[in-house]
Amino acid sequence: MIVHPIPPLFDKNSEILILGSFPSVKSREECFFYGHPQNRFWKIIARILNEKTPETIQEKKALMLRHKIAMWDVIHSCEIEGSADSTIKNVVPNDLSIILKTAKIKRIYVNGKKAEAMYKKYTEKEIGIKATVLPSTSPANAAWNEDRLFEEWKKIVYE
Repeated sequence: MIVHPIPPLFDKNSEILILGSFPSVKSREECFFYGHPQNRFWKIIARILNEKTPETIQEKKALMLRHKIAMWDVIHSCEIEGSADSTIKNVVPNDLSIILKTAKIKRIYVNGKKAEAMYKKYTEKEIGIKATVLPSTSPANAAWNEDRLFEEWKKIVYE
């Protein structure tokens, strides 16, 4: 069983919440979200927000908070082989009330199909907010190039 090592990123001004499934090996090592250099998350977010791609964890945190975006993952702990979402089992969900009690979240987005499935199974009924699924920014989602991802992901700002 692996326990999620990354605390949620949010503050009282956060209005949008982006949830992944569970951090990759690289993200767990870095102790921050979307740490694998091939993951397109930070490039896409920076492009949507019209900012330069953040390099450091501090720059990433500042970018998200400046734009009122909170981040976390649906899963608190699970069994997983490497970084493969397809191997996730024995899930314990994160308690999103930690964020929802402080921030005024208006919209929730999930990054990929596994995050969507886990959110629907463990969290949606509990908190009563439907999440919008966005295509995964993972390099494993090779069917989606950066431009296609941008077109879908820009709804977080323009919806």
